[in-house]
Amino acid sequence: MKKTISILGSTGSIGRQALEVTDSLSEKFEIYGLAAGDNLEIFLPQIQKYKPEIVSVKNQQTALELKKHISDTEILWGDEGLIEIAQNGKNNTVLIAVAGMAGLYPTLAAINNGVDVALANKETLVSAGNIVMERAKANNVNVLPVDSEHSAIHQCIKDPDQVKKLILTASGGPFRDKTVFDMENATLEQTLAHPKWSMGSKITVDSATLMNKGLEVIEAHMLFGTDYENIEVVIHPQSIMHSAVEYVDGSTVAQLGVPSMHLPIQYALTYPDRFKGLVSSSLNFADIKKLEFEEPDFQKFPCLALAYEAGKKGGTYPAVLNAANEEAVYAFIEGKIKLTDISKIVEKVLEKHESKRNPDLSDIIEADKLARHSLQELIL
Repeated sequence: MKKTISILGSTGSIGRQALEVTDSLSEKFEIYGLAAGDNLEIFLPQIQKYKPEIVSVKNQQTALELKKHISDTEILWGDEGLIEIAQNGKNNTVLIAVAGMAGLYPTLAAINNGVDVALANKETLVSAGNIVMERAKANNVNVLPVDSEHSAIHQCIKDPDQVKKLILTASGGPFRDKTVFDMENATLEQTLAHPKWSMGSKITVDSATLMNKGLEVIEAHMLFGTDYENIEVVIHPQSIMHSAVEYVDGSTVAQLGVPSMHLPIQYALTYPDRFKGLVSSSLNFADIKKLEFEEPDFQKFPCLALAYEAGKKGGTYPAVLNAANEEAVYAFIEGKIKLTDISKIVEKVLEKHESKRNPDLSDIIEADKLARHSLQELIL
């Protein structure tokens, strides 16, 4: 029996790779809904190929343009369109691969209606992880991580009560072997030259500052309930070991594989089963020869320390961290600030913030908005 899935963010990198996964396992999946922004050059061929019942785009103007080309598919737009697709009970699993806070409400909509979520959106768990995971538990819904690191941990954890420590790996980004001076004078081109992964600009900048890994620390805490003191980050430039779990008896179980996002995407969509899919390559350990690991430099990468601190403080601090960082990264991409200014400005926003201890959704959204406003004032 086929699994019915929807993909929110189908024109992005994760969304396109997810469709490649479904192509390789076409006998296992059928597409119910697709959602994208305004890139009709990519989205229209997807609709024509997969023939979803329902689609959603960024705004009404894009929807009207799309209607000129298709007539047998329901077309929605905006946040309401994302929610409508996600919450439909025809779905077995919804892949949330839209960027930013736009992923929060469709995630909750799916969970509230008993639909499993394959989550590739960091902001959802960083900003509102407690709310999301509590609702998932109450509705007996799986929140399946798509990030390679969290997918690795998910695959390694068999006895949650016996876990001592989670070990998240990081490639180290383009400045692993560079100095602070190099980072202070880094151009956008240098920052986007990731040594291992081809990703969008925002997440690539986050990888360069290690904020990406800091956000993943908060995600890991939310997903697996592990204390921050027991979540360790290690630099692993080969990106072969995707993460590991240490148990109370000292045994460490790691997940290794060829560097490919197809693998964690496929596992999230086929969970709890495994199939030979698009990428089923075996590791040749003789070719790898050695695996290197080193501690992260918290002084060179202060964003990682900021994330740990915000996560430990809890409340609305993680939401503020996420929002401030997002705005700061875009300011760097637009040439308004230096790469090393990102951590300095984010820290100032966090220092000004008055956190709410047990926030509801409205508190989180308000904290997010105020953080963005506060950061923009600092940049001007």
